This record gives sequence, C-alpha cells and structure tokens, in this order.
Amino acid sequence: MLSLVDLLARIRSGALTPNGAIAETLAAIAAREDEIGAFVHRDPAARASGFGPLNGIGVGIKDIVDTADMPTGMGSAIYDGWRPKADAAIVAAFRRAGATILGKTATTAFASSDPTATRNPHDPAHTPGGSSSGSAASVGAGMIPLAVGTQTGGSVIRPAAFCGTAAVKPSFRLLPTIGVKCYSWTLDTVGLFGAGVADVALALAILSGRGMEATLPSPLRIGIVRQDFAGAAEAAGDAALERAAAILSGAGATVRDADVPGSFAEAWAAHGTIQDFEAASALGWEYDARRDDLPPQVRGHLAAGRAVGAAEYDAARGVAKRARRDAKLLFAQCDAVLAHPAPGAAPRGLSSTGDPRYNRLWTLLGTPCVTVPDLVRDGGLPVGVQVIAPFAGDATALAVAAILEKANRA
Repeated sequence: MLSLVDLLARIRSGALTPNGAIAETLAAIAAREDEIGAFVHRDPAARASGFGPLNGIGVGIKDIVDTADMPTGMGSAIYDGWRPKADAAIVAAFRRAGATILGKTATTAFASSDPTATRNPHDPAHTPGGSSSGSAASVGAGMIPLAVGTQTGGSVIRPAAFCGTAAVKPSFRLLPTIGVKCYSWTLDTVGLFGAGVADVALALAILSGRGMEATLPSPLRIGIVRQDFAGAAEAAGDAALERAAAILSGAGATVRDADVPGSFAEAWAAHGTIQDFEAASALGWEYDARRDDLPPQVRGHLAAGRAVGAAEYDAARGVAKRARRDAKLLFAQCDAVLAHPAPGAAPRGLSSTGDPRYNRLWTLLGTPCVTVPDLVRDGGLPVGVQVIAPFAGDATALAVAAILEKANRA
C-alpha cells in the first residue's frame, strides 16, 4: 500500500519530489481502478500544491463530501452531475495543508446501505464494505495513501477491516461535518483511511490541529468488549480478537473481559431509532420530491424514520445520553477497549456492504475507534479488530493501535 508517512519521508529526503509523489499515486490508480472501481470522478492531471505539510499527498474524498472543483453525486441519480459552489470544511482543511484532491470515491446512496459496484481489493468477488466503499478499497488496493470516509453506523471501521487498511473514526465532531451530506446530525462522523496507524494519526493531527502523541500508563489496561447483545461473531472474528489480546498481553498489558454497563445494550438498540428519525428529516426533500429515484434500502430506512414519533426519538436520545455517561464506568476499568470491527471477513458478493452491528454502539457513544487490520486471514481475506478509547482519547486509541500493529507486523 502507498503510505503517507513513507511518501513524506521520501519527499523530505529528496528521493522524491512532490509532483513525483502525485505521479506515482496516479500511476497506482491507473493500474488497479478498472479492477476495483473505487472512484466516481478523477483528476488525471492533478499536481502537487507546492506548499504545506501534505504537499505531494494525493487524497480521495467520499462522494457525499462537497468539492468545489468536482461533482458531488451522493451515490444517487438525484444528484448526478451536481456541482457544489464550495468545498466542505474537511476538504478545505486538506487543501490548506497542501494535499491534492485526486478524485471522489464511491459511496452508497447518501452513505446508507444500498451497495456500490466497488470491489474488495483482496478478492473482487467480495464486498469492500460501506458506506465508504471507494475510500476503503482505494487505500486497501494501494492506489492512494489517504482517503476520507464518514461513519453513521459502521461506515469507516468496518470497510477498513474488510479491505485491510488502518482507519480512524475520531471522537464525535473532532473533524468538521460542514459540507458533508447529512444523514444523522447526532451520529455522522468524518473519518480517515490510511496504509497504517501512523498514517491516519499524522493526518488526524494535521487536520485537527491537535497532537496525537500519548504517554500510555504502565501497565496498560485493556478491556475486551464482545457486545453479546449484538449477536455472535464468526470464528475468524473471534480469532482476530483473541490474537490482538494475546499480542497486547505479551507486550505487558493486562487484558481482561470488561464489565459492560447495562445501558449499552439498550443504547445499541436505540441507535437505529435515532439514525432513522434523523435521516427522515435530513433527507426529507429527497423522500418527498424524488422518492422513486431512491434505492430500496435507503427508501426503507426513510420510511421507517417517518414512522418514529417524537416521543420515541426523545426517549432514544435519553438512552444514548445515559450510555455516554456510563461509558465513564467502562473506561474507569481500562485505558482502551478491544472489540470486533465486523463479524468476520468481508462477505462474498456485492449485494450487501456487510453488517455494522459491532460499530453502532461506539458511533452512538462518540468514542474514537481505530481499525487495526489483518490480524488473521479467512479465505485470503483480512480480519482485524478495533481499538476504542474514551471520548477525546483519540491519541490513546491510536497509540494502543500502533503497538498492536507493530507487533502484528513483526
């Protein structure tokens, strides 16, 4: 895979020019795009910006994120060819840092669950996950060093695991969602995909303006949360979790099953109520004016959201508030959590983006999550874990993930 950290090191050493790095990235896209189908729009004449800490770094932007110089189609025929007048805040931040926007990556319609035609870079017969399908697949295929995704349920962490990339879903609102098509205003979170944990950590530090170095306690306390209320994982998913636990234990951490607050199961169930209710409002015009042009799954979600009453929604928000408060009880026991990013490897076929059931709780809690991919293989497909830290503990989640990744690669 193309590594942000490696490209910047080569540029600093003089071994590679910024425009040479962009040319290398464009060549990597050309080599695999026909096979993967990760992009819906590309700029084949892209050049380095000539300034900033990300000069020479090419970035893919999920196609629900506004770009002033490229179409933003939302994965929907309703917005085919639509041209925003301004960049989303996250795109503007990339440009200020000197990055080059290489293209728009495929997304499910409105970042919901109707699948795209994008294929998994490890086996084109399998889904890359979603909704950030193109972002995960383009990085996993080694086509680009960095890509933007969004997560409302599991749309960053899960496809990263399926495609074998690192990814970070930061703490809620650490990265701005202004200019990103809203699905759920209390859940939508901008995230990043990269070749490794160091890549997404560096990008997050630059974009957020916050340091992402953490001094971890010794011994490090790791809790395992299996989310039994979400159903059983596949054997490969459990094997990846057990390997991660063994690696961290071998590195000196104390690892044990965490005591999960009772409110978490209720909050996990409340996620769908909140998501659907807010989506029905956020996409109200599309549902009212262009319902027949909506794909079936998103249309079904919006219909379900219309059926949710205000009292039911408010009760679900109350459950979420209690669970966020109770997250302090979880993280009083441990410094970070290990959990499944998905039930197992990417499912066969392109008719589904996979199951987000292990991601919903953490998105609802607003906690930072980091995918550490490829701890085990299942039929040649990577299977990983996610590392979770308390709200605003992004640096901790990234530091623990880096320990795990380094030991796994050794």
